[in-house]
Amino acid sequence: MSRAEQPSRRTVLAAAVAAAVAGSAIPATAEAAPGTGTGGADPDRATARKVDYRAWTTFRDWRCGTVQGARPVAGARPGVVIGAPAGTADYTDPHTGRTTAWEYATWTSPVHRLAVPSTEVIASWNAHTPSGTWLQVELKGTYSDGTDTPWYVMGRWAAGDGDQDIRRTSVDDQGDGKSSVWTDTFAIDDASTGLRLASYRLRLTLHRRPGTRATPTVWRLGAMGSDVPDRFTVPASTPGLAQELRVPRYSQEIHKGQYPEYDNGGEAWCSPTSSQMIIEYWGGRLTEEQLAWVDPSYADPQVCHAARYTYDYQYAGCGNWPFNAAYAATFKGLQGVVTRLGSLSDLETLIAAGIPAITSQSFLEKELTGAGYGTSGHLMTVIGFTADGDVIANDPASDDNEAVRRVYKRREWENIWLRTKRYNAAGKVASGTGGVCYLYFPAHPSPRQRKALAAVGVR
Repeated sequence: MSRAEQPSRRTVLAAAVAAAVAGSAIPATAEAAPGTGTGGADPDRATARKVDYRAWTTFRDWRCGTVQGARPVAGARPGVVIGAPAGTADYTDPHTGRTTAWEYATWTSPVHRLAVPSTEVIASWNAHTPSGTWLQVELKGTYSDGTDTPWYVMGRWAAGDGDQDIRRTSVDDQGDGKSSVWTDTFAIDDASTGLRLASYRLRLTLHRRPGTRATPTVWRLGAMGSDVPDRFTVPASTPGLAQELRVPRYSQEIHKGQYPEYDNGGEAWCSPTSSQMIIEYWGGRLTEEQLAWVDPSYADPQVCHAARYTYDYQYAGCGNWPFNAAYAATFKGLQGVVTRLGSLSDLETLIAAGIPAITSQSFLEKELTGAGYGTSGHLMTVIGFTADGDVIANDPASDDNEAVRRVYKRREWENIWLRTKRYNAAGKVASGTGGVCYLYFPAHPSPRQRKALAAVGVR
């Protein structure tokens, strides 16, 4: 996102979410999530946190799904692939106009009953999609009134964008009069009625060019449901950690004007720039061959690459949350999720285990001392805390790489990140993201990392 306080598609989404949480004073009912495989967070903790993240990642998980032409595979990183295709279907890419026949197979998850009946759900996935393959993720839920949603498309995704690939895309204009999908987020249209999503299933459709043996491999599929209270301010947390992680620093601002076909160039690249910082923190590197398309006069070509390969052709931007997590997981040994955290204490738990986080926030310039800008939506990377508990962030909205490291006042930063409502520059009520973050971490976390992730509801 640019530094300017201006409307954006993400603002439209956030406004819908703010409307959804307006009725969240109605207590959520605690219901146990299925306890198999890598099940969701502990129900009591999830209800207290107003967040339920559930993922399918183990061989047992994949075997519990319903398949049509798909096949679970075991190994160090279990997943699901195309076995014997279920059939062939045409797909007209709305961004190229090409109609192509694709073999396909499907995997459908068991029903997951949300421990937090939710106003909002965001799906995310980790996959390998060789050239000539792609995947679609869909969600179908049951409302608290017993009726069902349609199958909603949560994303059509391929790691590449060559002639053999589709264009990564969200799907607009999905709704049933009770809920809608806004780019990457399912949201209840009017939560003041008390309506919530009580449960859901996810469906993967894997595609490949007919006559080939290529297949997508999906290692992680999950979704975060939440019912975050409507709030302008949040309770203050008590500082509990003084630690800083050594995360590479990249500025989006030095890429102004570069590759404007990807969200108008670097001025709007906060999300992929943040993603690239953490990917490289974990050792992810791009090869010279992968970067050969970038103008050699441009510094930090990997940031240009991240923008290109997170770009959502429908949203017309690089800020699609699940697409960023999926991009991170294309690097060997990494996985990524989109979730919500409840406090800076959650971030301290992760930092203590060596796990930085990418956070989403909106604010006026006067609300964040030292930022020097206001924004309707911006991603930055939290890398630690000072002895006084203030937030150390790698903020890509900086003039150059050296200036990326910032220290922001704890109370200010906590509020702009966790609130769901705010006043914009025109004095009108706008919205905040309520603690949304991306978490990237090893495919095989250490025991300490697993414990920290579990503590914030991610397994």
